[in-house]
This record gives sequence, structure tokens and C-alpha cells, in this order.
Amino acid sequence: MRTEICEKLGIEFPIFAFSHCRDVVAAVSKAGGLGVLGAVGFSPEDLEIELKWLDENVGDKPYGVDIVIPSKYEGMDIDDMTPEELEAEMAKHIPQEHRDFGRKVLAEHDVPEMPEDEKHHELLGWTAVTAAPQVEAILRHDKAKLVANALGTPPADVVEQIQSTGRLVGALCGSVKHALRHKDAGLDFVVCQGTEGGGHCGEVASMVLWPQVIDAISPMPVLAAGGIGNGRQVASALAMGAQGAWTGSLWLTVEEADVPPAQMQTYVEATSHDTVRSRSFTGKPCRMLRNDWTDAWEGDDSPGTLPMPLQMMVALDAVQRGHRYPEAAKDVNFNPVGQVVGQMNRVERTADVVQRLVNEYLEACERLNALNDRALA
Repeated sequence: MRTEICEKLGIEFPIFAFSHCRDVVAAVSKAGGLGVLGAVGFSPEDLEIELKWLDENVGDKPYGVDIVIPSKYEGMDIDDMTPEELEAEMAKHIPQEHRDFGRKVLAEHDVPEMPEDEKHHELLGWTAVTAAPQVEAILRHDKAKLVANALGTPPADVVEQIQSTGRLVGALCGSVKHALRHKDAGLDFVVCQGTEGGGHCGEVASMVLWPQVIDAISPMPVLAAGGIGNGRQVASALAMGAQGAWTGSLWLTVEEADVPPAQMQTYVEATSHDTVRSRSFTGKPCRMLRNDWTDAWEGDDSPGTLPMPLQMMVALDAVQRGHRYPEAAKDVNFNPVGQVVGQMNRVERTADVVQRLVNEYLEACERLNALNDRALA
């Protein structure tokens, strides 16, 4: 299973695991894959704490970090403000009717207000200005060997900043066009995600998109994403020419995940038909479980969603209250997950998931070898 990108990173298996939970990230890296911490919800100070913890808990293993600098977003021409000033400026562009609508939906579901002393900033890492101090924090940690940008090609200065330290930098894509932009920008790898993937995604299915992107940007390494939940799917990705499998949804139902029991049960019980691509939380198409919040923003009385990052600034109240009161918010919570949720029907230890993926991959390869032997007999 050890591909070229595994050699560069010093990992045993081409299994990349995106998670916002540091325990999951550490467990995957220690099991031989590469855990990738999602940084978007952390302030630079909080991210520093998370990365320091990872340094102390991955042993001699590497890990990665995922940031979010969209290629297009409201206010992207502003680069001379502090994060606090930018947040205040962006808040001016949010119509009151959008805030009122979001609060109405939460009130209709009896979700309690956040305590004043637990409220956070509304703009966390969704712009170049707010992501810059996150990148600086990442570069202070030697075991952080990989940085991925979740939305679009990172700015040229960010790419140069990361690569100058010997780290790999890449970005996600949902089309051949986006992949070619990443290649032209000199990135080290591309994460190619089909529409069935959780979070932000395009419209083309993985089985169709992966080989197109792999052929278009070869020999640039491609990590296949979108719908991977077992080793057979890992084998199919590598058979097409991908150098690894980028997984995310899979790690929402592991024992180490920082997911409240009520929310985890929602994932366990969901089927692949229960997801929807919605702009209701981030302002860009994002796959998540359909619920009363996503339906409300599609309703006739909805004011419509705002562009990124304004919609997320509106929805962050719902996200924070969902984390604080998961039982009350179970019908309006932010549940980003891919169609692979239909396979996530039990809770497993993270290390066991990594080993299961490896074993299933080997079994798939054995089946193919047996077919080949039969053909040659």
C-alpha cells in the first residue's frame, strides 16, 4: 500500500483522516496513517494548544492540518485589517432579517441561548486574513508535515510560506478545472472529492471524477476523497492511480470522536438518502444531514442564504448552541457528512478502523489476483 506520498511523509498506509478532533488525528497517525486536524473552528491561540497536544501525543509520527482560505468569498479584497477589524466589517453586510430568521428557527425548537461568557468570535478562519495566523501557528510545529486548503487554491504567498519549510501543501478540488489550477499554482498534491463526500463538494461523483483528475494532472499526486468507508473503496481509488484515500465522515462515529452521543446516534441511524447539499450553514454547497434547519432555509419564508463567510457568521450561533445543547438541537444541528454515512452503522475504535481498512484492501487485492490467475490459467 505504501505509495510515493507515503514515502515523503514517512507514513505506513495511504490513509488520510480529516477530523476536528485531536484524539482522532493522533490515533490515526499512531496507527500508521496520517491524521489531519481541521483548523477552521479554532482561534490561533486555541489551534496552538491543539497542535502542542498533538506534538506530545503522536510519538514520532507526523500529522497534517486543514485550513480554509476560499478562492472566492465576500470581503476577499480586504487585506489590511486585523481579524477583529475584518469581523466587524463583515458583520455590517449581514441583513438583520437573516439573523432574525436563524434565531427564529432555533427558538421554534427550544434551543437555549448561549451563555454570554461562552460566546465566540463569528469569523473563524474562513478568510485569508483570519487563516494567516493559523498558518503561522502550524509552521511552529515540526510534526505538522502537511497542510491542505479546503476551498480553492491557496494564495501564492501562503504556498511559498509553507513549501519553504519543507512541508507539503495541497488543496481539495471538485472538478478537473480546479485541479489544473492547483497544479499551475505549484501545489504538491490534490485532494479530489466527489459529490458524495461530506462538507463542501461539487456535483460530479467520485467514480467519474477521480480518473479524470488523475489523468489531467499526472504525475502530480492525487488523494481520492468522497464516499470512502471501507478498504474495497481504498483499493478502487489506488487502482485508478490515486496515491491515497482522503477520508472524513468515517471518523465521526469512532470512540475517540468529540461528538455528543445524541449527534453520533443521528449519524449511526442515518442512511445514504438522508444527506443534502445545502448552503444553509456556510454559504457554499456543503453536504450534510438534512434536517429542520436545512429545510427552513429552503422554505418560502426564508430570506435566502448569504455568500461565504456571511452565512457562516449567521449560522455560527446555531453551531455553537448545537454543541452546547446537543439534545435540544438534534433537529437543527450542523451535521456535515457524506453519503457514506449509510455504512457508518456502528461505533469503532479509531485504530480498529485503520486496521479494518487495511485488511479489507488486502482482501480486495487478493480477489483481483485470484481473478487474474484464473484468466491466465
